Amino acid sequence: GAGGFVGRWLLPALVAEGHEVLGTRLPGEAPPGFLTEVERRHVRWLPMDLQETGSVRAAADEVPDAVIHLAAIASGAEARRDPGLAWEINAAGTARLADALGARRQGGAADPLLMLISTAEVYGVISPVRARLETDPPAPVSPYAASKLGAEIAAFETARRSGLRVLVVRAFPHTGPGQSDRYVVPAFARRLKAARRLGAAVVKTGNLEPIRDFLDVRDVAQAYVSLLAHGEPGEIYNVASGEGLSLQTIFLRLAELIGVGATPEVDRELTRTADLPHLVGDSSRLRQRTGWIPRYTLGQTLQDLVNAQAD
Repeated sequence: GAGGFVGRWLLPALVAEGHEVLGTRLPGEAPPGFLTEVERRHVRWLPMDLQETGSVRAAADEVPDAVIHLAAIASGAEARRDPGLAWEINAAGTARLADALGARRQGGAADPLLMLISTAEVYGVISPVRARLETDPPAPVSPYAASKLGAEIAAFETARRSGLRVLVVRAFPHTGPGQSDRYVVPAFARRLKAARRLGAAVVKTGNLEPIRDFLDVRDVAQAYVSLLAHGEPGEIYNVASGEGLSLQTIFLRLAELIGVGATPEVDRELTRTADLPHLVGDSSRLRQRTGWIPRYTLGQTLQDLVNAQAD
């Protein structure tokens, strides 16, 4: 997942820490163009297809120290369209990667760490409402979340069988400059800009009632770097701010930034089934282990996202 939304911020952060980085792309896919010339000198690209065991093993054989595993079907909508593909990439792909890394450890070639980037959506619905803890039992209610829990199970099973060092990171929602408008915050910004351009009085949205714990992607990338250095194998870590805001509040904040007075109107076509009403996390374990704290305010995150979008 080195060329994805988080990767574009994680790769420079890793290089800045002095790491030599291997990024993977699908065979025949060109490396992304977001790195600086200096960063490109410290990043080498390998082909890898999570659906092909031989491809995964060849890439795993190049790993000396650690893997931050971001590659996934990360869109909930895409996972709902084809749950089998989500399971194939997210769960089975992780099983192949973990097994290949475990084999390297058992063979004495290396002792790599696998940091699996999972999702807070594995927690599902909780009552009474409160911030989620890593000790809460997972209860996914979407194909995406279920497939990511499958990935966690595969990684920890391999750890028990092979001694592979595994830690799991459950990331709460994050956004920022460069995120695709397949996701809710940049989608709001795109529609609000269109409303301003067209003079529209109404903007179609999905359900605006859910409460979400939004982080800046740059803070999330820094959390991953910190866990790479200080995370305890065998543990699960929430990456979260601990503060929840409704999607309506996010929409109105964006409308104010963009300078448009359009009214949101819920469209059933944009509403997710089984949407989690409340998703806020407790990241005390991460903070105590690494000293990590979020540095970007929501206002800065939204402003940078709006500025990065083409008008």
